Amino acid sequence: MSSNNASSRSDGELRPVKFSRLTRRGVILGLSVSQLVALGFGVVSLVWAFYAGGGILIAYTAPVWLVAAALTWVPIARRPIVEWIPVGFWWAWKHTGGQILFRRRIVAPRPEGSLALPGDMARLREYTDPVTGAGMIHDPHAATLTAVVAVAHPAFVLLDPGEQERRVASWGRVLATVCRSGRVSMLQVLERTLPDSGSGLAEWWASHGNSDDTWAATTYAELIDRAGPAGERHATTISIALDMHASARQIRTAGGGMKGAAAVLRQEMSTLTAALRSADLAPSGWFSCGQIAVLLRSAYDPAVAASLERHGELGQSLATAGPVAVVESWSQLRTDSALHTVLWISEWPRSMVYPGFLAPVLLSSGVQRSFSLLCTPMRSDQAARDIRKKKTEYISDAAQRQRIGQIEDAAQTAEFHDVLQQEADLTAGHGVLRYTGLVCVSAPNAEELDAAVAAIEQAAIQASCETRLVVGQQAQAFTAAALPLCRKI
Repeated sequence: MSSNNASSRSDGELRPVKFSRLTRRGVILGLSVSQLVALGFGVVSLVWAFYAGGGILIAYTAPVWLVAAALTWVPIARRPIVEWIPVGFWWAWKHTGGQILFRRRIVAPRPEGSLALPGDMARLREYTDPVTGAGMIHDPHAATLTAVVAVAHPAFVLLDPGEQERRVASWGRVLATVCRSGRVSMLQVLERTLPDSGSGLAEWWASHGNSDDTWAATTYAELIDRAGPAGERHATTISIALDMHASARQIRTAGGGMKGAAAVLRQEMSTLTAALRSADLAPSGWFSCGQIAVLLRSAYDPAVAASLERHGELGQSLATAGPVAVVESWSQLRTDSALHTVLWISEWPRSMVYPGFLAPVLLSSGVQRSFSLLCTPMRSDQAARDIRKKKTEYISDAAQRQRIGQIEDAAQTAEFHDVLQQEADLTAGHGVLRYTGLVCVSAPNAEELDAAVAAIEQAAIQASCETRLVVGQQAQAFTAAALPLCRKI
């Protein structure tokens, strides 16, 4: 899914925006490859029965072509049954192979430099950049190198319309900068709610308080030290992942290996930092390995998040940042101190909306959640080829429907217009990104989790978005939604 970027109006008026529709094209007549395979089995069995024996064989083979027809057209949760088969097989394989359970081997040490994370993330390795001190996460299988930075920003909904429009245009330039180099495989924006640990009050007292030996100062310092978490706060991070395959030449030029990859990623980090500052965002220093460890530990064990933040020297090792136990079910994930459910934003607003349309979701109070926006940039040549392919498919499908007398669907016409708009935006020099929105909702027990999920689903409706529960792959969805590691699902 891609968004339409445009320049701001000169009068500073806040302008509504529109997202492209989720493409529902098929290979032929809207049917996907899996639907065509299932339908092909049914058609072959029916034709064979018709020519081989007539009515009797047609009756004998009825279960085959009837099942094939049901698999092709009967939907479950708005998806054909045949598309659930890979999900079911994958879940059965994980269940029989013991892949839905994770128990930390406390006695057996992890290999040096590896992250203590479950599943396919056990292959991740840490690397400390010797120049900036930033922690970088290397995925040797996907050939990516990821860095994380925290970003501070004012409340967008409290700004006046002219300032909002200016910031939207500035953010569009940040995304265009990411698309331009062709070396970034993903940009992840992670916004999460955290319990307020009281560290801000403690930091204020350390810098402004009068720490003499008087009774008042001693009593005040003790009260601040004993103050527990109160309320919640929001934290935003931006993660950038370097595509080491696409950057192979630059990496060799910089010395090769992890040293060369870190040098190339530093260039992208510097460019992104400059772009963020030009957009009036305030990026902090890039996260060290210890800070990334605290963030990962807080995601798996939310109960200790406030304590880790308040005592900055705790939890600073990636070797112990992972969970002690993880249990995956069909629609939930249980980690150390919380239950998690991940929702996928399957439909962005179809009508024109203002840039702050996600405010009901992001500002929902009393719900512990993480919102991840995964932005996958496309190079200009790739985007142009993809748009030409889509145009050809739409035109050929329209001609095929006209030959068989099928009425044109309004949704298909709207999707074709979105493709034409993407082509116009690309010709105008804007970048093309594919967006994936995920919301991870967390709670200490099942009852509170159900209530929190219902609240987020209602908030998504108010934001003109449609959410769907990610089933059969909650573990992978959690890593993509709650961890700033630019993971795919």
